[in-house]
Amino acid sequence: METWGERAGDLISFWERTARKFRSSPSASNLTTDVCVIGAGIAGVTTAYLLARERKNVVLIDDGPVGGGMTGRTTAQFVTLVDDGYDKTEKILGAEFSRLCAESQAAAIDRVESIVSAEKIDCDFERVDGYLFLPPGGSVTNLKCELEAAQRAGLGDIERVDRLPFGKFNTDGVLRVPRQAQFHPLKYLNALAQKIVDLGGRIFTGTRVVEVKDGDRVEVKTSDGYTITAQAAVVATNCPINDRLIIHSKQAPYATYVVGLRVTREVDRALLWDTAMTAEDENQTIGPAPYHYIRLARDEQGDVLIVGGEDHKSGQASDCEQRFAKLERWARDHFPFVGEVTDRWSGQVMEPVDGVAYIGKNPGEKNVYVVTGDSGNGMTHGTIAGMLIADLIAGRENPWTKLYDPSRKTLKPVVVADYVAENANVAAQMRDYVTPGDEPSAEKIKNGEGAILRDGVKKIAAYRDESGTLHEFSAVCPHLNCMVRWDSCEKTWDCPCHGSRFDALGRVVNGPAISDLERVESE
Repeated sequence: METWGERAGDLISFWERTARKFRSSPSASNLTTDVCVIGAGIAGVTTAYLLARERKNVVLIDDGPVGGGMTGRTTAQFVTLVDDGYDKTEKILGAEFSRLCAESQAAAIDRVESIVSAEKIDCDFERVDGYLFLPPGGSVTNLKCELEAAQRAGLGDIERVDRLPFGKFNTDGVLRVPRQAQFHPLKYLNALAQKIVDLGGRIFTGTRVVEVKDGDRVEVKTSDGYTITAQAAVVATNCPINDRLIIHSKQAPYATYVVGLRVTREVDRALLWDTAMTAEDENQTIGPAPYHYIRLARDEQGDVLIVGGEDHKSGQASDCEQRFAKLERWARDHFPFVGEVTDRWSGQVMEPVDGVAYIGKNPGEKNVYVVTGDSGNGMTHGTIAGMLIADLIAGRENPWTKLYDPSRKTLKPVVVADYVAENANVAAQMRDYVTPGDEPSAEKIKNGEGAILRDGVKKIAAYRDESGTLHEFSAVCPHLNCMVRWDSCEKTWDCPCHGSRFDALGRVVNGPAISDLERVESE
C-alpha cells in the first residue's frame, strides 16, 4: 500500500523524507476485540496506545501505513492557543468552555512529554516558546483583547514582548506564549505503534474499512470481506468515514501549503504565528485566515525552516504553484538566512463551525466514537482525543466531554451564519454538473496531468500517465455525489464539498469517501 506522498507524486513532507512509516500485514480474518480504532494518525495511535496501557484488547487498522495520512503532512506543533483565538472562543462558547479549551490543550502537551519520557522515545520532542504577532497594519486592539482572553482562560504566563526571536519583521505587537512544543510526528507514531504491539495490541495496515455498524457490539467491515467485532469503535480518520452528513455539515475542509528551506546560520528554536488576513480573505466563511506558521526542524544536513500558510477551501483553487511560490517569497523576505528549498507539501485541515474539535460519541450512536474538526491544532487535539475517548470508553468522567461533544449545537448568530454560508458553498459546487470540462478532448491532456472532460451529460476524470496511457473515471465523488477537481501539484482528484481526495488513478486517499472513483471503460 502506498503512502499519501507516494500516491500524490513528488510532494513529500519533511517527516516523510526523514523517517520510514510503520507497516504491518493487512487484516486477513474475522476478529473480535474490545476496541477497534480506525485510522493510524496521531488521534488513532494515541487512543490505541492509552487503551492498550489499560489492558484493553485493541485492534488498530488503517488503509495505509501508520502516519500515512494528514499526521505525516502536518508541521507538528503543539500549542495552547486555539486557531480562532480565545477572544472569539469566549464570545461563542462562554468563559468556562474557553477555560476548558486552554486546560485541555496544556494537558495534551504535558501528556505527550510524559509519554516521550516514560517510553524513552527519540522523536525530537522539545519545549519551545511560541510567538503570536501582528503583520503590518494588524490591529493592536485585537491583539490586546486576545491577550486578555487567553489570560482569563488560564494561560496566565502569556505576555506582551517587544520583538520576535528571529526574522525580519515590522510588527506593532508580539505575544510570547511559553512552553509550547514540537516533535517529529512519524518518529513518535512509529515508537507508539511498537509499544501498542508490545502491550498485546494488533495493528493491521493496508486494511480499508467500508462500513462501521453501531450496536451493542460494533461491526467494522473491511473491503476484503472480513468483520472486526468490538465493544467499541473509534473513527479517527481525520474526516469521519462512517458519517455521511451530520458531522460534515458542521465542518469544512481547507487545503494548506508548506515549504521547507535550508537554514544557513544558527537560529533560536521557537514557533511563530502571524494574524495576517487580506481583504479578499475576510470574505471567507468559517475557514482559517491565510496566516503563516513557522518552526524549525533538523535533518542530517542541519536545520530546516518550515513555513506554512496560503490556505484555501479544498478543491476550490487551481493555483497551487503560485501559492507555493508566494509562500517561498514571503519566507525569503522575512528570513534572509534561508537557502535552498528542501521540501514542499500540502495538507488538509477540517475547520469546525464553532472553532472546537469534535471528539466523543458519534451523534445518535451507542458505541462508535469519532474525532475530527482539528482546525490547525491536529497534534494537540489528536492527543486530547486519546485522553478523552479512553476515559469515555472506560466509563470515567472527563471535564472536557461537553466541550468536545460531537452532538453539540452552538446557536450564536455568527456560528449559525457560518454554518449556513458553508453549506451554501457546498450546494454551489453542484453547478459543476452543468459547466464545461477543463479540456475539450482527452488529446489535450499532457503526460502526468489530469483534467475533467465532458461526455454528453456525464463528466469524466481523465488522467494520462507518464507513459501516455489514458485512465478515465467517473468525476462523481462516491461520498455525496459532488464533482471532483484535479490538483496539479499533489496529482490528486479533490472533492470541493467535503474534502475527499483520490490519487491520480482514482484510489481514495482521504475520507469521508470510502470507495474509489468508478472506472470508465473505454469503448
